[in-house]
Parts: sequence; C-alpha cells; structure tokens
Amino acid sequence: MELKFTKMQGLGNDFVVIDAINQKVSLPPEKIKSIADRHFGIGCDQILLVESAHGSHADFRYRIFNADGSEVAQCGNGARCFARYVLDYALTNKREIQVDTDAGRLVLTVVNEELVTVNMGIPRLSPKEIPMVGVEEAHTYCIDLDGQMVSFGAVSMGNPHAVITVEDVETAPVSSLGPILESHAVFPERANIGFMQIIEPQAIKLRVFERGSGETLACGSGACAAVVIGIESGCLNSPVKVSLPGGSLQISWSGRGSPVMMTGPAIKVFDGVIQI
Repeated sequence: MELKFTKMQGLGNDFVVIDAINQKVSLPPEKIKSIADRHFGIGCDQILLVESAHGSHADFRYRIFNADGSEVAQCGNGARCFARYVLDYALTNKREIQVDTDAGRLVLTVVNEELVTVNMGIPRLSPKEIPMVGVEEAHTYCIDLDGQMVSFGAVSMGNPHAVITVEDVETAPVSSLGPILESHAVFPERANIGFMQIIEPQAIKLRVFERGSGETLACGSGACAAVVIGIESGCLNSPVKVSLPGGSLQISWSGRGSPVMMTGPAIKVFDGVIQI
C-alpha cells in the first residue's frame, strides 16, 4: 500500500503528517516505528494523523503517535504543524481551526505564513488529573531516585509533565535523569520531563525528554508546562519567551482557570510517498 505523507517541523521537532481523510490508513505500532526510524524509514519524533471530526462543531480529529508506536493525547508543536497542513492542503479554508484530541478540543489560529497560535487549554494541576499517585497537590514534589532527592513541579497540558529547575540547561542531566523520572511509579502514564533554566521573569531556556521519543529539539506542551510551573512558583511573569534547542516559542498564561496560549512556527519540509 502506498501512503502519501508530508514531513513538517516546528523548531526542529519533526513530524510525518498523514491525511487519513482522503486515503485509507492502517498504522499498527510496528509500522509506526518503521516510519519513524531515522535510518530505515522517513524519520520523525511523532506521526500526526488528520482525521474527520467525530464531535459536533469540530473541524478535524487530531491523533499523535510517538516514535515507539504509542499513542498520546497532546503535542503542541504538532498542533501548529497540523493547522498549517490542513490549510495549505485545502482541507479547510478557515484560519481558526477546531480539532478534537483525546485531551479535549484545541483551537488553532494561523497567524501568517509561518506562525500559528494554539489555545492549549486550561492546565490541570491536581495529582489525580496529571496523573500522579501517592502524593498531595503541591507546588514542588520531591522523590528519591536511587539516593538522590529530585524536586520538580508537575502539571498536565493534556499530557503529564514534570519540570525541574536547573542552573544551566547545557549541563542538565537530561539523558540520565530524564528516562528514570519519565517512567517512575509516581507517573502511572509516564511523563515528559522538562529541565528549565530561568534567565529572567519573562525568559527561560528549556530542554525536554519526551516520553516515547527521548530528548527532542522542541516540545510545545513542555514549554507551556514549564511556564505554568514557573508562574505558579512566582518565578515567571506572562508572557514568557521559551528558548529551546530548536528555536523559541512565546507562551502566555493569565493564571488558574485560564488557557495557555502558545505561538510559534510550523514549517513544511517535503512531500513524499512511502510503501507500507
């Protein structure tokens, strides 16, 4: 079976975007892993499926699959690429697009030829909603990892995030601590692990170890999570420029009960066809 796709990237966080409306798509986990493989497949952090809307008043359904074949509910960088894709390929003529995800409905606004703003929804801070087990809600959580006490903030942006504040992101233990905390028992659905360096109240540097993908050049929901944790702890003021290895995002949040707004680029790389 031949499958048409488009390779896209948002700050170096790269995606294979597939139109599942105008072609039949069947992607079991082993196929997803083979497409995502950077040596023997197309190569990507995640695969995005564009599907017809299931709910009323939505324009599309948005599905996300990690490179390891697992399906997740949220990806902010992917959402920007999704919006750019459906407009550029004439699946819609709207510049404000409503998409249903397993994390709820997102509103995507195409600002111009490069920038897209995503309403990422209201962050969830209670342990039950993140989800976390065995803890009470707090600004900071501490757990023992092989004798080392690690402190972090936690939030759900439709997917679970832990955010560790560090002195310098360049020397942060992303590759060693990231996978250990990602799969810790406190996170029954695993978690994305962010390492945040505060530059000033409206600017941070960030690296993210994403569950199911490892460290990526950028993570939109991770940027939102870091800003929420920083504002909750009194260290940051909205709006915040988040500098990731792949580039920068602008994140705004007015506080509890308000949605997080993320603005950043979405770029097409190339079109192709793969034999499945």
